[in-house]
Amino acid sequence: MEVAGMRKASSHASMAAAAADPDDFDLTRMLNHRPRINVDRQRSFDDRSLAELSISGTASRGGGGGGYPAMMESYESMYSPGGGLRSLCGTPASSTRLSFDPHPLVFDAWDALRRSLVCFRGQPLGTIAAVFVRDFVPSALAFLMNGEPEIVKNFLLKTLLLQGWEKRIDRFKLGEGAMPASFKVLKDAKRGGAERLVADFGESAIGRVAPVDSGFWWIILLRAYTKSTGDLSLAETAECQRGIRLIMNQCLAEGFDTFPTLLCADGCCMIDRRMGVYGYPIEIQALFFMALRCALLMLKPDAPEGKETMDRVATRLHALTYHMRSYFWLDFQQLNDVYRYRTEEYSHTAVNKFNVIPESIPDWVFDFMPSRGGYFVGNVSPARMDFRWFALGNFVAILASMATPEQAAAIMDLIEERWEDLIGEMPLKISFPAIESREWEFVTGCDPKNTRWSYHNGGSWPVLLWLLTAACIKTGRLKIARRAIELAEARLARDGWPEYYDGKLGRYVGKQARKLQTWSVAGYLVAKMMVEDPSHLGMISLEEDRAMMKPVLKRSASWTV
Repeated sequence: MEVAGMRKASSHASMAAAAADPDDFDLTRMLNHRPRINVDRQRSFDDRSLAELSISGTASRGGGGGGYPAMMESYESMYSPGGGLRSLCGTPASSTRLSFDPHPLVFDAWDALRRSLVCFRGQPLGTIAAVFVRDFVPSALAFLMNGEPEIVKNFLLKTLLLQGWEKRIDRFKLGEGAMPASFKVLKDAKRGGAERLVADFGESAIGRVAPVDSGFWWIILLRAYTKSTGDLSLAETAECQRGIRLIMNQCLAEGFDTFPTLLCADGCCMIDRRMGVYGYPIEIQALFFMALRCALLMLKPDAPEGKETMDRVATRLHALTYHMRSYFWLDFQQLNDVYRYRTEEYSHTAVNKFNVIPESIPDWVFDFMPSRGGYFVGNVSPARMDFRWFALGNFVAILASMATPEQAAAIMDLIEERWEDLIGEMPLKISFPAIESREWEFVTGCDPKNTRWSYHNGGSWPVLLWLLTAACIKTGRLKIARRAIELAEARLARDGWPEYYDGKLGRYVGKQARKLQTWSVAGYLVAKMMVEDPSHLGMISLEEDRAMMKPVLKRSASWTV
């Protein structure tokens, strides 16, 4: 079976040349800076638009392979993610096939990353003692970009196996689609030291909150693996198809919601402690959006419940696209509009649909918002708008094309205009600004770890460097990425690869930051590899599909009078 012009590969095959869809990149001006390398490139199923998967038509796994602009044909031939030799003696494979001299820190980072590997029954499975799903993503991308996909495949399969376990917290049973927050490899002394996996679905987490983001990251990583390797067979297995459907079913279940966004508890994502991100946090909505798009690309319509799930996903995407772009977006003009809102409006003609009280706008927003720039706010729900900036949600919004091209450019403008606030001396603020004093007491419950300008409360996290870099490449703002990477290179190794930094400018190693933090290492490596070979962006970027903004038309029963 051929899908969109790509030959089906064995899931056990070594790295194949993956497709770099022409729509995934806007980097043609870089063509003259690299020598041409002749590599056989094939398109993946990501070329299918939402229109081709419309709920009103017949979904098709096929697709034409023609129509590439000549310049993009040349671009695809020049860049080949994972197309070089495997790493030898810790040397990144990318440096063996590209004409650049790696920064000395790159070799130290690879050495640290390899020392963190965790094996299960002789097979590499992840990194660090407790393998957190979200934490492993940058490590997985680093291995994929370096032409080492097996560890990622092992991780995907073992995590999928854990999804099938019965999940209980006290006497309550979690949904079938829930993915673990983390798992450990333990040796069972009663069974002669045999290794076994022990998963945590939230029962061991602070506050006992299930990780909403784990399933989304798993789907996103499965798509990245497919893009990198060209191996469709893994995603098309009955087990993976079922895993995707279970995650989608849990997210798309009908309830009392009046919005297409996901209602979440506090602490259900990277910000896994009480920080006032309950409700509809931007991080979850952006990851949800990207997971929906990746699922739509990987689901098989001829699989059990495949077409039905695809129809539901497509319908949700239409609604979610409109909702996020309309109600979560804030720029100078929109801020001025909110400032002038009337309240207590009824009926469908209401302008202030969420009844946001203008007096609730914090003073700092008026000074923070530049005339050029904008961002997706942290949360929108009835009578509540969280105006804080959250980095991960905004960057994922760019990569998933939840943001329009104009909104994506405005987010990067904001980064430039507010460099000291959002980047400072160590990239990059997880949130801005910090909450303090009485507000900190009420919002965090006096959390001693999330004090002002520390940890999740305005702390600076080097791992976010890879997301910033990916967003910069997609929007053509590579100078921002290079400047941020240089800041990180000046201190990361010297400070012992800490988990996060404290202070308004990120000058101080975090007061409880762990050293030799694996995802700080991996985040740096992925950022470096993407800057040196921008075609890697195709693993974790989706081009805008204008069909998502078109209204969904379905036949309905007509009433006769």
